[in-house]
Amino acid sequence: MTTHERRPADDAKQRQREAHRAPDPAGGPLTTDQGVVVDHTDDSLRVGERGPTLMEDFHFREKLTRFDHERIPERVVHARGAGAYGYFQPYQSCAEFTKAAFLQDPSVRTPVFVRFSTVQGPRGSADTVRDVRGFATKFYTSEGNYDLVGNNMPVFFIQDGIKFPDFVHAVKPEPHNEIPTGASAHDTLWDFVSLQPETLHMMMWLMSDRAIPRSYRTMQGFGVHTFRFVDAEGRGTFVKFHWTPVLGVHSLVWDEAQETQGRDPDFNRRDLWDNIAAGNYPEYELGVQLVPEEDEHSFDFDLLDATKIIPEEEIPVRPIGRMILDRNPENFFAETEQVAFHTANVVPGIDFTNDPLLQARNFSYLDTQLIRLGGPNFAQIPVNRPIVDVRTNQRDGFHQGQIHSGTSYSPNSLSGGCPVLAGAADPSAYSHLQERVDGNKIRKRSESFKDHYTQAALFFLSMSDWERQHVIDAFRFELGKVGSTQVRARTVEQLGHVHHGLAAAVAEGIGVEPPEKEDTPQPEPSPALSMTSDKLRGDGSIRTRQVAVLVADGVDAAQVGTVREVLEDGGAIVEELAFHDGTVRDSDDGRHQVDRALPTVASVLYDAVVIPGGGAPELAGDATVQRFVRDAYRHGKPVGALGSGVDLVALLEPDGLRLAGDGDSTVADRGVVTETSTGPASEVFLSQLTAAIATHRHWDRPPVRR
Repeated sequence: MTTHERRPADDAKQRQREAHRAPDPAGGPLTTDQGVVVDHTDDSLRVGERGPTLMEDFHFREKLTRFDHERIPERVVHARGAGAYGYFQPYQSCAEFTKAAFLQDPSVRTPVFVRFSTVQGPRGSADTVRDVRGFATKFYTSEGNYDLVGNNMPVFFIQDGIKFPDFVHAVKPEPHNEIPTGASAHDTLWDFVSLQPETLHMMMWLMSDRAIPRSYRTMQGFGVHTFRFVDAEGRGTFVKFHWTPVLGVHSLVWDEAQETQGRDPDFNRRDLWDNIAAGNYPEYELGVQLVPEEDEHSFDFDLLDATKIIPEEEIPVRPIGRMILDRNPENFFAETEQVAFHTANVVPGIDFTNDPLLQARNFSYLDTQLIRLGGPNFAQIPVNRPIVDVRTNQRDGFHQGQIHSGTSYSPNSLSGGCPVLAGAADPSAYSHLQERVDGNKIRKRSESFKDHYTQAALFFLSMSDWERQHVIDAFRFELGKVGSTQVRARTVEQLGHVHHGLAAAVAEGIGVEPPEKEDTPQPEPSPALSMTSDKLRGDGSIRTRQVAVLVADGVDAAQVGTVREVLEDGGAIVEELAFHDGTVRDSDDGRHQVDRALPTVASVLYDAVVIPGGGAPELAGDATVQRFVRDAYRHGKPVGALGSGVDLVALLEPDGLRLAGDGDSTVADRGVVTETSTGPASEVFLSQLTAAIATHRHWDRPPVRR
């Protein structure tokens, strides 16, 4: 689809955007930038048919010059992204802990723009790399723009922003050959990690399946830092922000993620766009952890340390509102690429803490926009523009789009003292929380920042068995790509301070000696960290799950129809795949329409697979089909089979898995649902299949022999 259907402007931000819309291309002839109508744009002006081009051809010069300057510098980090508009709505007034206006009235919807991103790779990298994902939200509030600039992981690699250039230089591709793209499996990153133990907690998250989310719609978001809420009386409360998707938190597996990079490098970006276009609007709940100011030092870690979390068992997450993304951008460059987030864009009722990483971001995010967006006037770009009036004494600069009048200094009398300053008692004015700060000028971190191992151990110990194994496998893969044996050994030594079993398992996989066993931290596990927790399972539905149904000549169309109807009624997206596009012959010698050709897709692009009866014998003899089903099974995905389709699953020889037959007409075993019926699928089969798909993945199933 090359065009984008334009929806009516239904909130303040969308109405504001209307004023910046380019003229309708169908409204008149092609013109130059100066409005001169063009009659020919395929040939430059020249002397004769084969003569030299003439420099007086102003249309040629303008067209080429504009083309030569279309690109702007990409972001240093978070270069690849996808965005969407939507709205935020609080559940109830939050006046007890903040005066922020957008958190007061449940009937008010605040427009938002959200940008999801990967960190390491350039704009042209793939979506499903192992990486941190950005989750940045711009709230267009009645008091100005508020930016919650977070990630899908609640901690970060470093504690002090002065180390940010070092970390980014280390994680970016190697300087001599610009390899690898969009990956952390290389020497410089792990050299840095092995020498900076403060990175270890974040590395545990990065080696987990959280680093390869199934989609942006099934990914958490976190503010990372500790911020402050401020109420109308000027009282502060420490706060950490959490976004939780209503669909639950779900991820890919590494083998699947790597193949998806080739099959569809835009996998996450396409998923977000297609679902919003189809009306399957992503929804997230905003929750907060609140800590009274007097309890700042009551933890065994420092609230100002961005490498630490507050376990939810200590401070529960309190839901305060929901966000729904319901509109795709109309122009990727104008909106998703030019949106500028900044941690210091806050509104009354939200303030900072002395977190040294946050303080650095408050400088750096503004600074980087100046070169990327060509000067200080980037806030005038439509996607960045607040929905409230802006009155400043800032003037001029590159790309100034405002026609100002009057004076540009304060105080003044010639413009009547305008724009006037809000009085100190004006509740709409921003005022920083007052706090006393004493100390000597020193370059030294607090002793309360020194424990780098306990929370790394907390994360590992909180994982289920299969999550731990995936972490081990990821460390083995990443360090297996590191050429320096010294770096490998030093990293394993650091892991030995976290958990000896983890370090020994990684050492065995990468060919280095395990560290000697030592006393390691033994924190009480936090079940909320595991993707198996009830909180992260989601709403229990199958909404937007992609289900592949494999069909061939002879397919039982009635079975397919029953399965498709039930799954689609539950919100799943069902696609029938055959060896070719068009139609296949069904069991009644009719023609049955299919959705896609098998050669254009792969198992990794779907959440489940179903093999109906009838056409299964033809499917079973095809190596591509066998691989499709085998990969779905290996990746823990639900597999359904009916009638002769059960024989195709049996070909894999799953060791110890129960299949239908021998007196059991319908069997559900570890996400594989089979039925011997040659007629329409039974209600039992459909119920079990739906439940298996709702679970997302099944990690306890036995391996296949083939």
